[in-house]
Amino acid sequence: MKVKYIIGVAVILLFVVWGASAFLKTTVQYVTIAEARQSDKTVQVLGNIDFNDYRYDADKRRLEFSIFDAEASNPGAAEKMKVVYYGVVPGNFEQATQVVVKGKPGADGFEADKLLVKCPSKYQGMEEDSMESAVTTGS
Repeated sequence: MKVKYIIGVAVILLFVVWGASAFLKTTVQYVTIAEARQSDKTVQVLGNIDFNDYRYDADKRRLEFSIFDAEASNPGAAEKMKVVYYGVVPGNFEQATQVVVKGKPGADGFEADKLLVKCPSKYQGMEEDSMESAVTTGS
């Protein structure tokens, strides 16, 4: 009877260890631009988009742009990182204020596998009285 319990506990422990290792492999860490450049694994970086350095090649479906630190007080002096993404440009990319890029450093820059575009709120910056009038008029 004890052998069955030992085998059962061993199987449960094996599945717990396997599940924990699978979970840890799928988590992706947020890092700074400097840390992203030196990483050897997949990471996520939050940054503001520099629209002065933005190109899209529709034939190759290649999007190139630069990001800089989202908390930089002086965007002109902030550290920048070139991002390369293959795929369809998100529909709201040009209205975005920030982007989260997930990927790893490559030969042409940070090679993003995924882009998460962060746009400003539709009502951001509206004064309270203009929002009230929009609600009362049904706009």
